[in-house]
Amino acid sequence: MSVPYAEVIGDPIAQSKSPTIHGFWLDALALPGRYDRALVTADGLADYIAARRSDPDWRGCNVTMPHKQAVIPLLDRLDPLAATIGAVNTVVREVDGTLTGYNTDAPGFLEPLAQRLADTHLVRMARVLGTGGAARAIVAALAAEGFVIVLAGRDPAKARALLDELAPVGEHYAIGFDHFADPTDFAFDDRTQLFDVVVNASPLGMTGQPPLAFDFSHAPPGSVIYDIVTSPLDTGFLQAARVAGFPTVDGLAMLIGQAAVAFTHFFGAHPPRDRDDALRALIVG
Repeated sequence: MSVPYAEVIGDPIAQSKSPTIHGFWLDALALPGRYDRALVTADGLADYIAARRSDPDWRGCNVTMPHKQAVIPLLDRLDPLAATIGAVNTVVREVDGTLTGYNTDAPGFLEPLAQRLADTHLVRMARVLGTGGAARAIVAALAAEGFVIVLAGRDPAKARALLDELAPVGEHYAIGFDHFADPTDFAFDDRTQLFDVVVNASPLGMTGQPPLAFDFSHAPPGSVIYDIVTSPLDTGFLQAARVAGFPTVDGLAMLIGQAAVAFTHFFGAHPPRDRDDALRALIVG
C-alpha cells in the first residue's frame, strides 16, 4: 500500500537532520507516511521536479543549498513571503497537483523570539552578520517585526542592496563584517523597553569554517545572541556569549521551527512540540 511521503533535497544532503525531525514527529503522531532525503544536483533539479510532480503520494520537499532560488521557475506559484524573500525552502504539492513554493525559514527563525516579540518595545534593533541565503529570510523576518537592522557583510555594498530590497521601509545600516571584530568603548544608553538581538547568519563558526570574530562590547546589555549554525550546535560564538552573560539561541531552534511549518504543509497535522526536548536529544545523539 502506498503511503504519503516528503523528502529533503540538496547537494550535499547526507548531513541533513530533516529526516530525523520529520520521522520523529510521524512516529509520535502514528501517522502513515515517511520522510526521505534525496541527492539532487543542479543539473538534475528540473528532472527531479518533473518526476515528483506526477507522483500522487509525494507531498513535497524541503529544499537546501544550492536549489533555494533555482527551484522557483519550476513551480506554479509562490507564497507571498517566499516571493518577497526570493528563496524557497519548502515545495508543496497541492491537491490539484500544482506546486507551491514557501519559505519557512523566516517563521522558523522568529519562533524562539516569539515570547519577547509579544511585548511592546520602544525600539527593536538587530545586528545581523552575513548576507547569504539564510540572511535574506532573517532580514525579511526582522523587518516585518519592526526591527532597525544593522547588516554586516564582507561587501557592504551587497549588504546595502539586500537591505534596500528586503527592508525598504525604515532606517537600516550596512557595514563591513570586520566592524564587530575589534572592541568598542561605545556607551549604550538605557535599554529599558528596547529589544536587541545579535544574529550570526553566516557560516563562520561552522565545522570546517573559520571562527566568527565578534567582540561582545558591540552587543547592548540584555541582547539575545542567536547563531543559526547547527554543526557544532554549541558554537564558539554562543559559548563566548554565555560567558559574557547574554541569553542565547542555537541553530537547532530555527531548524525545528521551520521544519514544524513544513511538516504541517506536508502531512496536514501539527507536530507534537511538547516533545521538543526528546527530539533535541535524538538529533544531538
